[in-house]
Amino acid sequence: MKAARSTAALSLLLLLAGCAAPADAERPAASPPSGSAAAPSSTPGAAPADPTDAAWAQLMTPMNEQAVALLSLAGQRAGDPRVRRWAARLRTAQNAELTRLRPLLARMGLPDTNVHEGHDMPGMVTERDLGQARAVEGGAFDRLLTARIREHLRQSAQVSHSETESGTRPDAKRLAGSLVSARRAELAELDGLPVPPGDTG
Repeated sequence: MKAARSTAALSLLLLLAGCAAPADAERPAASPPSGSAAAPSSTPGAAPADPTDAAWAQLMTPMNEQAVALLSLAGQRAGDPRVRRWAARLRTAQNAELTRLRPLLARMGLPDTNVHEGHDMPGMVTERDLGQARAVEGGAFDRLLTARIREHLRQSAQVSHSETESGTRPDAKRLAGSLVSARRAELAELDGLPVPPGDTG
């Protein structure tokens, strides 16, 4: 089962890399336009974006951003104070990852934009999820929050694991490896939360 999940995550990464290929072809990474702010060739350690590394970074960034948007609602809407405290800790951790993902995008010469906006990506908190979360509170919010974040953590762990095996950039692979380790601890903490049973929609 674990191997099947890893294969599925790798397939998703390769699909995303293929989707990004036309844009990469229009802007040859090896020779970015002179004076381009998106690809600062003078940045220490700068290197062209490998399609797999680029696909991973361009997926992880909006995944974390959307998760942060959902976690930010917990302060006012969560029913259990333990869920609120957990959400606040995880939001801080996700934001810390974003402070590493965004510079990675810059070093790759990639824009800090959500290339998956409007797409229903596995593990991505959607605008529909956020709308549902804003409409409920208490136990119903706790169930929705933990269900959506669990999927986010699981999917981001799987795709990040695939990046560690198939990526080529050392800085991207190091960050992906740290995300895999973080997800293990985060999922274990999530498993210990007192979430009331019920439908998560």
